Amino acid sequence: MVETTIREAQEQVDQWIKTYGVRYFNELTNMALLTEEVGELARIIARTYGEQSFKESDKHRDLGDEMADVLWVLLCLANQTGIDLTAAFEQNLQKKTNRDKERHQNNIKL
Repeated sequence: MVETTIREAQEQVDQWIKTYGVRYFNELTNMALLTEEVGELARIIARTYGEQSFKESDKHRDLGDEMADVLWVLLCLANQTGIDLTAAFEQNLQKKTNRDKERHQNNIKL
């Protein structure tokens, strides 16, 4: 199995949109779609790991597929707003490391 980098995933989504999708939905539409997809993911998490029971219509949902839907729309938003998610992720990881490298280890609640 060949693994895909974040940058490659952004390129694959862009190519798919240009080949099959006609164009990107506008940023506000994609933000609404991202919220919708996160809600669907939350629904599966709440029923799998929380106290809610599954409705018949939810029983065949796939957690990985729901996560991939979230990732897809996030990649679309990154592409259309000019964000290199690889660079943004690396910067974010460094920010978290600088800020939190001792905080969690010193948290008595953890």
